[in-house]
Formats: sequence, structure tokens, C-alpha cells
Amino acid sequence: MTASASEPPRPRRSRRGGGREARKALRAAPLAEDIRPVRGGLEGGRYRPLDDRAMQRIHESALKVLAEIGLADAPPSGIEAMTLAGAILGDDGRLRFPPAVVEDALAAANRDVTLCAQDPAQDINPGGRRVYYGTAGAAVHLVDVAQRRYRESTLQDVYDAARIAQTLDNIHFFQRPMVARDLEDPTDLDLNTVYACVQGTTKHVGTSFTSVARAERALEMLHLFAGGEAAWRSRPFVSNTNCFVVPPLKFATESCEVMETCIRGGMPVLLLSAGQAGATAPAAIAGAVTQAVAECLAGLVYVNAIAPGHPAIFGTWPFVSDLRTGAMSGGSGEQALLTAACAQMAQFYDLPGGSAAGMADAKLPDAQSGYEKGITDVMAGLAGLNMVYESVGMHGSLLGFCFESLIIDNDMIGQCLRCVRGIEVTEDSVSIEAMRQVCLEGPGHYLGHSQTLGLMQSEYVYPELGDRSSPKEWDENGRPDLLARATAEKERILAEVFPRHVTEEVDAAVRAAFDIKLAKEQMGG
Repeated sequence: MTASASEPPRPRRSRRGGGREARKALRAAPLAEDIRPVRGGLEGGRYRPLDDRAMQRIHESALKVLAEIGLADAPPSGIEAMTLAGAILGDDGRLRFPPAVVEDALAAANRDVTLCAQDPAQDINPGGRRVYYGTAGAAVHLVDVAQRRYRESTLQDVYDAARIAQTLDNIHFFQRPMVARDLEDPTDLDLNTVYACVQGTTKHVGTSFTSVARAERALEMLHLFAGGEAAWRSRPFVSNTNCFVVPPLKFATESCEVMETCIRGGMPVLLLSAGQAGATAPAAIAGAVTQAVAECLAGLVYVNAIAPGHPAIFGTWPFVSDLRTGAMSGGSGEQALLTAACAQMAQFYDLPGGSAAGMADAKLPDAQSGYEKGITDVMAGLAGLNMVYESVGMHGSLLGFCFESLIIDNDMIGQCLRCVRGIEVTEDSVSIEAMRQVCLEGPGHYLGHSQTLGLMQSEYVYPELGDRSSPKEWDENGRPDLLARATAEKERILAEVFPRHVTEEVDAAVRAAFDIKLAKEQMGG
């Protein structure tokens, strides 16, 4: 078969040039959801650092830890709920959990969790091996790449991060990545953080609270945003990130009380166990996973003792120490292994799970940042981790957050998701007929073939900022720099994008009821 007038014209420019033109058109008219090459919720799980015997051994060891060592420092309300569920309070003040109690909690656990967004099209459904990437953290600095320095993060920065994330297709949820250091009063901090996040993005939001009273006030604010308590409870679009344990094997008393408040208020919770291997968790990677699993299983008993079936994320979240210094190392190969193993253990229990990746130790968006983020984020996705927290924008081992990296990392996550998606092998995709046409009847190449043009958008992911030009083209184009392009895109978004999904009437009601520190002028007028 020879080329004919009915076939699509072959590109006059190089393949790369044609790709650029296609990507321009693609940006002008976004792809329909069913043909996008990557999206949230793609299924991973092809990478398995633990075999079945290893997972069973970790499970049995976690049960032994819970039955023989237990956890200390539960609040009285938690002790009451968990002992009614069968936990045993020892003379040493520690709660111990017989295996049957844990099995009962696993049986009652919610395995069909929906994390709602203000825009229902952006709801996410963690579970199975479905993968979603997003932000998280409590960085106390913003990375100023122009000055190559760190400055204290502000409430404006939290809002700005939310609206940048709103524009990025590969960021599926927005958990508060920074602490507003310009707000000294804890009540102002908690409530204004909720306000800034909810106003900045329509995606699912995660945040934390520092006391029961502040959690209760935040729920009142969310009722206003939702249009009433019933509307909130039907679609809770904010979840509580709760560090309910202080590793090793102690409940965080006040955080547990906050968790109880959030559960009763209808808010999903992330059960976050964040031990640091070699410091607050065993140095052995398998031991760090075992302790995190044990702690989160105790959290699962806690949640289901209060409200059976309440939506909760199994947040095994162990970190790595550089054992030479004791410093955290979020960008290490060991961290990638820990996170992937945690993904497997959530799948072992068939629970929606979350852990952390992408936490570069690098201080700036540089080559070190790229390899640290790339290896940890892609391994998390390949392992089928449901909620990949802290996956974008993070630097300095969680101490700094960077807007430019948030934008660059969106490109990287697109490539990670393409790896997660894998290779579809079908009668059509093995391409025998295309080979026959090209080799026996056609021009001897696939550039203008209908299969090539048909798969250009659905099979391949193209970076928004990454440069794939030849060295000659790169030179002719002024030698574009990735970081400079990210800075320009950041400045464009911050100048132009001011989400307006919250009506003026609702905003006025929230401002009348709460001391909102973000001026209208800071939100685009």
C-alpha cells in the first residue's frame, strides 16, 4: 500500500518538530479523559520488593508486637473505646491488642473510600493498586531559587501553592505542604490554612489541627463552605492528616483526641505513622516497615472502635536516617524501598494506603533533586501505592517547599505515571499489520503511518517544560533553561490564576464568622 491523498500528510519537519506542533494543539484543546495517556488512578503493583512470604512474616511480626509490646499513652477516651473493642490495658499503662481484635478491625475497615473534591470530577478513589500523586508536608521554608536561599513560608505561600497545584494535571490532591510561619496564634494557623487551601484548589485537600477546639471550629468553617453540615457529611472534601502515634509505639495523646473529633465530624483521616529508621524506628528496613504496620493497625482498631467503617488511609510512613549523622534522608534508595514495601503491606490488607516519596534532600531543583525525586516517586507508583504524599515540590528533607519544583515535578510525575501504566499487549499493539504495510507496501518507515498518528496522543506523554530538542535547535532557540522556564510559568500562574469556585456570598459568610488573614487583594481582588 502506497501513500495516497486520503492518508494524513507526512510531516515536512523532523519528527521532533511535528511533535511540538501537536503538543501546542493538545494544550489548546485538552484531551478527552478516555484517551489521555496518563491520569490519576492508574494501576501499579508490578514492582514488589517483598515476596508473599516476607509480607506474611511482617504481618505476623506486627501482630506479635501489638499483642506483646502494645502502645502507650492513649487518651482516656481512646482507652475506653479500644478496651470495649477487646484491647487490654496493662498495669504498665500500655494497651495490647490480641490478634482477634486486630482481625475484627480489619474486617470492619472501609475498603471503598472516596476522597471527595469540591469539584466531583476530581474525586479520587484510593484502594487496590490505584495510584495518585499529590503534595503534603509541613515545610517551614519556601525555596527562593532566584536568591538561592530559604525564607520562612507564609499563608500567602500556602494559598499560592494551592492555586499552582490547581493548574497541574498530574497532581491529584493537595495536602498542605507548608506551615504559615507568619501566623503565631495556633487558632489563626489552623483555620487560615483550611481557608487558603479550600479557596486555592477544587482538588481534595488534606490538613492537620493542633487541638480539639480548633478541629471543631474548622468543621464549622467547612459546613459554611459546603452549604451546611448535611452537605459536608455527604461529600467531605477535606481530610485530617493525623500523626496519631509518636514512634516508637506510643499514641500521641492530643492528636488522638483531634482524630476522634474529626471522625465524629465526618472527616476522613490519614493514620500517619512517621518513624525514622535508626532513630525512632528500627534501622533494619524490614523492622521499620513492621513497626509502621503495627502502629497503623493499632490506629485502625482505634478508628473502627469509634466508628466502624469510617474512611481512613493506612498511612505507614517510615523515613530513613543517614546513619552517619542521624539526619533524615528522604531522597535515598532506602526510602524508595521503604515506601514501596509499605504500598505492598496496604495491599496485603486490601486497605487504601498512603506513604511518602519525592522528598529530595537536595536544597534546590538541581540534578540531585531530579534523581532523588525520580527514583522514589516512580518506585512508589510502580509498587501501586495509592496516595503518594510529598511527591512534588519538596526539598531539604521536608524543610523547604519550592514553587518551581512543583511545576517541574508535574512533568516528572507524568513520566512516572506512564511507567505505572505499563505496556498494553494486544493484537493491534504488537503491530504485525503495521510492519507488513510499512515494510512490504510502504515507505519503509512509520513516521506518517496511521497507527503512529493515532497513538501519538494516547500512547505517549510529552513534557510541558522539559526540552527534547536537538543541541542545534536548543542553541537556535536561545538555549532554554528548565528552571528559568519553570520560574516564568510560576509567575504567569500567580499573576493570572485566581480560582473562583467559592461564591462571594459563601466567602463573605466565612469571613464574617472567622478571622481570615488573607486579604481579598491577595486573592486577585
